[in-house]
Amino acid sequence: MDIGSINDGGEGRGVPHGAALIAFAEAMVGADETALARVRQELVKAIGGAAMIDAAGVASNFERMVRIADGTGITLGEGLERFSSSVREELGLDRLRDRKGFSDA
Repeated sequence: MDIGSINDGGEGRGVPHGAALIAFAEAMVGADETALARVRQELVKAIGGAAMIDAAGVASNFERMVRIADGTGITLGEGLERFSSSVREELGLDRLRDRKGFSDA
C-alpha cells in the first residue's frame, strides 16, 4: 500500500474505500456530530456495519494512543526519529508538530 494515500484520500492508490475511511477518521476527531453521523452512515453503506465498527475501533485506538503521548510529552526518541523520518516526510507529519507549537526541547 502507498502511504501517500493518507494525504489524498486513497484515490487511485489501491485503498478500497480510502476516501470514505479517511472522511470517517477525520469526522471522528472533529467537533461536528452531524457530520460524523452522516459520514458514518456513508461508510456503513460502502463497507457494511461490521467493517465500520472495526474502522471505528482502529481509529479510536490510534486517537487514544496519540492523546496519551501528547499528554505525557512522549517523544519519538533518537532511534524512532531516524527510522520514521522518511515516512514523516512523505506524509508531512512534521507540519503538525509546528502547528501545535511543539518543539524538540
